[in-house]
Amino acid sequence: MSAATAIAARPDIRRPGSRMSPALLIALALGMFLVLAAVRTFTGGNDLTSSGTIAAGLSAAVPIGLAGLGGLWAERAGVVNIGLEGMMILGTWGCAYLGWNHGVWAGLAFGTLLGAAGGLVHAIATVTFGVDHIISGVAINIIAPGLTLYLTKVTFANYPGGGQKQSPPIGDAPSVTLPFSDWLRTVEDKHWFAVSDLAGVLGGLVTRLSLVTVLAVLVVIASAWILWRTAFGLRLRSCGEAPYAAESLGVNVYKYKYIAVIVSGALSGLGGAALAISAHQFRDGQTGGRGFIGLAALIFGNWRPGALAGGAGLFGYTDAIQLRSSAAVHPLLLLMAIALVLVAIWQWRSGQRVIAAIAVVIAVLAVLWYFDTDQVPEELVGTTPYVVTILVLALASQRLRMPKADGKVYRRGEET
Repeated sequence: MSAATAIAARPDIRRPGSRMSPALLIALALGMFLVLAAVRTFTGGNDLTSSGTIAAGLSAAVPIGLAGLGGLWAERAGVVNIGLEGMMILGTWGCAYLGWNHGVWAGLAFGTLLGAAGGLVHAIATVTFGVDHIISGVAINIIAPGLTLYLTKVTFANYPGGGQKQSPPIGDAPSVTLPFSDWLRTVEDKHWFAVSDLAGVLGGLVTRLSLVTVLAVLVVIASAWILWRTAFGLRLRSCGEAPYAAESLGVNVYKYKYIAVIVSGALSGLGGAALAISAHQFRDGQTGGRGFIGLAALIFGNWRPGALAGGAGLFGYTDAIQLRSSAAVHPLLLLMAIALVLVAIWQWRSGQRVIAAIAVVIAVLAVLWYFDTDQVPEELVGTTPYVVTILVLALASQRLRMPKADGKVYRRGEET
């Protein structure tokens, strides 16, 4: 019997969590869309479903999703990667370094390579030397900003458009626009319930769609297929579930952990490169914690690629909303209250009475805040993505199932 066949017989490895049926997922998505359309109609907050917001949200979700996907690769092999943020920073600088003179594709490639180098450092520290995964990741997050800032001063300071903390401008990525986008914009401007909202969502997805975004979607699909539909992916996931059992079946656990962590760094670097391209340059502090939000998207998605992409979309959407204006954030209070009520019902049915009560209290406060004010204070607008992150992780993620050996030091033949 092969190692892959033997491991496949382990239900705890092959099926780490229950999954919603496609019909239920479609019904849930439709319900969320109708609630969003109703809130947009009631509040007059047209930015909630405008094509501009959707396009900006999609662009913001790409770096977060790629960082979260990088975390998924590492943690599925049993290595916690807190260093996603630092690897993203390496990717932003690497993209600027080559993208400035040689175009966005060369920049993407070099940013991905530097991210992979950060992943290799993390793999050497955690897999070979057994350094605590958190300590190694934090060290990378500390070193990467200082290193890239030094390299920026040495490399870019004397060039037009560059400086002590930024690179010269990077060219824009190629994009595509489908022919019917103008018609969708016309329907969106009518502000009809649901119909205009759908036109706005579709318009944001088909107007000036960056090929970098298309690449990110393909990477998510490819990762899901590799990890869940191939013998390689099965062996890799077995290293995060039961490494000593995998070892007994002939799996080279060290090799798979190295591959996973290097790929993790490469995906984080690609996310950082995508961020630099969307901003048209590298800037110090550019990632703004997106690596950590990517980690939150990973947890929100319960270590599954599809749900992770949904979490990245949620965080990217809230990031785009807060960038529009404080007036655009105000209707989110009502939308958040509705979401919290649904969370409360779900948690109550699950027996989590305290969590349900807390969700209801926060929902009531959000409703009172909405009707008592005309807009959210400018000082709080920028915190929107982070508040959403905290609320989601605190209230909606009560049935998580991380890989069993995630974060544990592995030593061949030393099972206790």
